Amino acid sequence: MTPPTPAELETADDFAWLLRTFAADTAGVEHALLLTSDGMGLAASPDLPGDHADQLAAAVSGLHGLAESAGRMFGSGEPEQLLLRMRRGHLVVMAISDGSRLAVLTRKDADTKVVAYQMSLLVDDAGHALTPAVRDQLLNAETPEKKA
Repeated sequence: MTPPTPAELETADDFAWLLRTFAADTAGVEHALLLTSDGMGLAASPDLPGDHADQLAAAVSGLHGLAESAGRMFGSGEPEQLLLRMRRGHLVVMAISDGSRLAVLTRKDADTKVVAYQMSLLVDDAGHALTPAVRDQLLNAETPEKKA
């Protein structure tokens, strides 16, 4: 398959390819998940089983909701990025302009600055393509990543 350019992202398979490539090419990344603002998984890297993708999507949605509440409470606005450092790795979450989110799980030794930079490039390149029609297609897609 010829890789889609950012302007050509139209199908669930294109986004699955994009996340698979991102996870494989970014040092320290173990899993990547694209999700809706209400916690529905849209596409995932291939090594993230479907049930774990659903659980991660729900957890990220909850964390992002807490951060949004804190932002409103203290007048600092909506969160653009979340970083959660855990004993054996990191969870980095980045907002996409349409309200979707990109969540990435990394190994402990990952350079989170590099991961966040690569995530921002991915969001900038692909965020525009997440139209309502594409989100609907992703929600209903049966990609290998969603079957896992």
